Amino acid sequence: MSDLQIPNLTLNDGASIPQLGLGVYLVEPGETQRTVEEALAVGYRHIDTAALYGNESEVGAAIAASGLARDEIFVTTKLWNTDQERPAEAFQESLDRLGLDRVDLFLIHWPVPELGTALGAWRGLIDIAASGRAASIGVSNFEIPHLQQLLDETEVVPAVNQIELHPLHQRRELRAFAREHGIAIEAWGPLSQGKSDLLERPEIARAAAAHDRTPAQIVLRWHVQQGTIVFPKTVRRERMLENAALFDFALSDAEMAAIDALDEQRNFGPDPFAFNAR
Repeated sequence: MSDLQIPNLTLNDGASIPQLGLGVYLVEPGETQRTVEEALAVGYRHIDTAALYGNESEVGAAIAASGLARDEIFVTTKLWNTDQERPAEAFQESLDRLGLDRVDLFLIHWPVPELGTALGAWRGLIDIAASGRAASIGVSNFEIPHLQQLLDETEVVPAVNQIELHPLHQRRELRAFAREHGIAIEAWGPLSQGKSDLLERPEIARAAAAHDRTPAQIVLRWHVQQGTIVFPKTVRRERMLENAALFDFALSDAEMAAIDALDEQRNFGPDPFAFNAR
């Protein structure tokens, strides 16, 4: 039984997802199993990985070693760009690496419009979901035109869109589109990946002092109060616990508004309209 009080959100397909999880992007394969084992031991129940990360096998080993029932853990993985024309095969390879017979969420990692393969990949994910091997399906880094194509051509609405999102890059139009269509938003880089002075901004510091919390906790709480799903990356047990201590306090309307005002529409990751890494 988890000691962490992490709420579940309900996705548009009826599935439940923990609002806070652990992301393992850039966690070295040699560190991943220990990191995920520690996260599960302290009470995390949502792990986000991807074929690209090269650590699915270690995530699977940690799940196997945890002793937890499979249905207690929410596992996400993602389809890489070069596999968009072979989603069924690539998905099975991910399952094999994870050592699982199903995942809770399977995402298309990037829209790569230059390749023109995302729609076909989405049809493949629809088939995977129908097979029961992915409880939910969604996308990552999709902009409004990319989402609109899926809606127009298949009428199957992604359960989630995982995007770069933080107070300096708030994606208001995209988030409004997602709300309109019942698509949950997951934030990657929720603290701006340490590539900005976000955690030193006075608006963050004032709220941190007022609530006796760290600046990172304030930013993560801002995400939580907007209904966003977050999974900050860390390999340290104490930081895992700190990142999860978000659900016993609330930011005031004034504090939320002050952080909202930080939006600079400044991204630190790739542009989804141009990114075509293979």
